[in-house]
Amino acid sequence: MIFGIQIIGVIFALFMTYLTFLYYKRGNYHLRDFGVWMFVWLSFICVVLSPTSFGGLLNPLKVSRLMVVVGTRPEIIKMSPVIRECERQGLDFFTLHTGQHYSHNMDGVFFEQLGLPDAGYNLDVGSGSHAEQTGKILSGVEGVLVKESPDVVLVEGDTNTVLAAALAASKLHIGVGHVEAGLRSFDKGMPEEVNRVLTDHCSDLLFAPTGGAYINLVSENIPKEKVFVTGNTVVDAVNRNLGIADGVVDVFGDLGVEPGEFFLFTLHRQENVDDGKRLGSILKGLELLSHEFGLRVVYPVHPRTRKMIEGFGFHINGMDLIEPVDYLRFLQLESRARLVLTDSGGVQEEACVLGVPCVTLREAAILRGFWSAHD
Repeated sequence: MIFGIQIIGVIFALFMTYLTFLYYKRGNYHLRDFGVWMFVWLSFICVVLSPTSFGGLLNPLKVSRLMVVVGTRPEIIKMSPVIRECERQGLDFFTLHTGQHYSHNMDGVFFEQLGLPDAGYNLDVGSGSHAEQTGKILSGVEGVLVKESPDVVLVEGDTNTVLAAALAASKLHIGVGHVEAGLRSFDKGMPEEVNRVLTDHCSDLLFAPTGGAYINLVSENIPKEKVFVTGNTVVDAVNRNLGIADGVVDVFGDLGVEPGEFFLFTLHRQENVDDGKRLGSILKGLELLSHEFGLRVVYPVHPRTRKMIEGFGFHINGMDLIEPVDYLRFLQLESRARLVLTDSGGVQEEACVLGVPCVTLREAAILRGFWSAHD
């Protein structure tokens, strides 16, 4: 239908150009011919420029079937608005969950709480080294792609799931769309930086959250026509889901804390929890912070971090270590915390959207290309 309209537009534009030529030839070019020229240029604008000005109008990859890939908490949350929009438009799509976060409390419950359709496939890859985890995902995704033959694979972020899915699709000549493309820390020592750069360069459609992310991409010689500035889906997710959270849960009553009278802390990254000296310093700093301000530190402890704390023999003072909470309860905690301290990129973004002060416990704290959306 769309391409038929485009052909008609081309014919109409050529016809109007021919009429303009006749006006010239007969020496009848006067002010009234301005209208003819307007028709000509408007026709060409609609036909030629619409693929870049209205990215959703013409479908450069001729998508009829879409596979959405997620594997971690932030991916599920950030892709939830996209999945809902796919449902609203009645698109033919399905979701593949790699199981990179292997605990149901950490991942599976988000589908239920956010009212998302169940994943069509779950690879259950679990934990492992970067190579082991990426290899399992790459192999598993390839099998699903061969079976289902989608036209486009949609990924989000910078995890091992994202890179493996993008590589599998690219090698099978299946289109790749990268949501949150173009973010950069410019620190190749971070596994996420390697993942996001490689994913961007094998993607066919790059959905940049900001103009800064767009600049990052085109400066790396990625063609401009592949890049679309869309905004960050975390904003949609937070604004929608906080209202849901306040209506169905009361995490403050459950934990016995007063809104605004606690610090919220999360820690899970390898560079922070695998180094005993570094982890011990962070925990000691939080103990001092709690003592100085007389406020509790609420810590939904990641299973991997709990294992390392116990392995190093640390004794926790000044903190309430609790089991991981579901997304809606965590979002409620975030929104009412006096301060958030985290090494999670997703939590940083959510705190920014919520307007809650956030201390980032990483050496490379800023992803260039995200923050301009909220300045």
